[in-house]
Amino acid sequence: MLRQLFRLRRGRRRAAAPELRGRPPIRREKIYAADSGYVYQYTYEGYRPATRAKVDGWEFVFRCTTDRAAHFPISVFAPAESFSDWERRFDRELNQVERYAIIKMRLFEILDEFERISSDLDEVLTPEQVERQVEALDL
Repeated sequence: MLRQLFRLRRGRRRAAAPELRGRPPIRREKIYAADSGYVYQYTYEGYRPATRAKVDGWEFVFRCTTDRAAHFPISVFAPAESFSDWERRFDRELNQVERYAIIKMRLFEILDEFERISSDLDEVLTPEQVERQVEALDL
């Protein structure tokens, strides 16, 4: 009976997400003072291929806190089409550093938009946001 229960529980587990890549060997905690008045500390945890609603892309993960006690992840999902729309129109590919810069600028917007973030957050990068960030970064 107990063995059957463990089998049932094991069957309900979600598949493990792929391991994060691109993690710096030494993670540096950085600080961002949001428009909301909160000061966030964050570290870049890395990225991984991901699929959301049958759309392929990359998930960029940051670990954030406002009080140094409770940390929470903020994920920015970047569908492949978000970047490819811009790349097609301007006939140039965005390199990995440029993509990371766009994602990081989106992270700052997220921290500015919400009054206070204290739990997991999962956002999606749109083609319009890519356009806005490329202009802001003068790429």
